[in-house]
Amino acid sequence: MKITFYKYHGTGNDFILIDDRSRGMKLENLNIPLLSDRHFGIGSDGVILIRNHAEYDFEMVFFNPDGSQSFCGNGSRCAMQFAMDMGIVGDTARFLSTDGAHQAYSLDGGWVKLQMHDALPPVKVGNDLEINTGSPHYIRFRELEGLDLISEAHAVRNSKAYEKAGINVNFVEAGPDGIRMRTYERGVEDETLSCGTGVTAAALATHFMSGGQQGEFRMNVHTKGGDLRVEYNYTGKKYTNVYLCGPAKFIFKGEIEI
Repeated sequence: MKITFYKYHGTGNDFILIDDRSRGMKLENLNIPLLSDRHFGIGSDGVILIRNHAEYDFEMVFFNPDGSQSFCGNGSRCAMQFAMDMGIVGDTARFLSTDGAHQAYSLDGGWVKLQMHDALPPVKVGNDLEINTGSPHYIRFRELEGLDLISEAHAVRNSKAYEKAGINVNFVEAGPDGIRMRTYERGVEDETLSCGTGVTAAALATHFMSGGQQGEFRMNVHTKGGDLRVEYNYTGKKYTNVYLCGPAKFIFKGEIEI
C-alpha cells in the first residue's frame, strides 16, 4: 500500500501526518514503528491521521512510535497547521483528539495556540512532582548542565511505580526569562527535542512550586528544539484556561510503500 504523507514539526518534535478524511487507512495495516523508524522508515516522534468527524472540524488520531496512543500537545498544534494548509479549517478550529475536544487558533508568525484541558495541581512524589496535562508527567527540578538524561530518566520510567503504565520524565531549571527543560517521552522511549504536554506540565509545576498564587499567568519555556509559551489561570484548586503556544512548521511531503 502506497501512502502519501506530510512531515511537520513543533519545536523539533516531528510528526508524520496522513490525510485520512476518506477513512481509507486500515489501522491494523499501518506499521507505526516502521513509519517512525529514523533508519528504515520516514522517522518521527509520532504518526497522526486526520479524519472527518460529524461533530467537529476534524478528528486527530495520534500514535506514539511504539504504536500506543495518547494525547500529544505539539502533535495537536501540527495537526491544526496541517488542517489549515489543506484548507480543512480557517484560522480557528475545534477538533477531537485522544483525550476529548480541543480548540486551536492560528497566531502571527506561524504559531498555533492550543487549548489544553484543565489540570489539577501537581502532587508530591518524594522531592519531585507528578502532574497530568493530557499525559502523565514526572517533574524534577535540577540544573541541566551535566545531566545524564537517559540514565536518570530510566531510573524513574522503569521504576516499579511506572514500569507498566509508563510516564514522561522532565528535568526543569528555572531562569530569569522563564524555564529551561529536557524531556524523556514514554512511547518514544528516548529524549525528544520538545514535548507539548511536558512543556505545559513543567510550566504549571514551576508556578505551583513558586507559591501557587491565584490569577492569570504566562510562562516562557525553552526546550532543545525551540521556545514555547504556556498561558494559564490558577483558581487555587485547579489550572484553567490553559493554552500551549508555539510554532508548527511544514517540512516536506512524500510517499512510502508499506
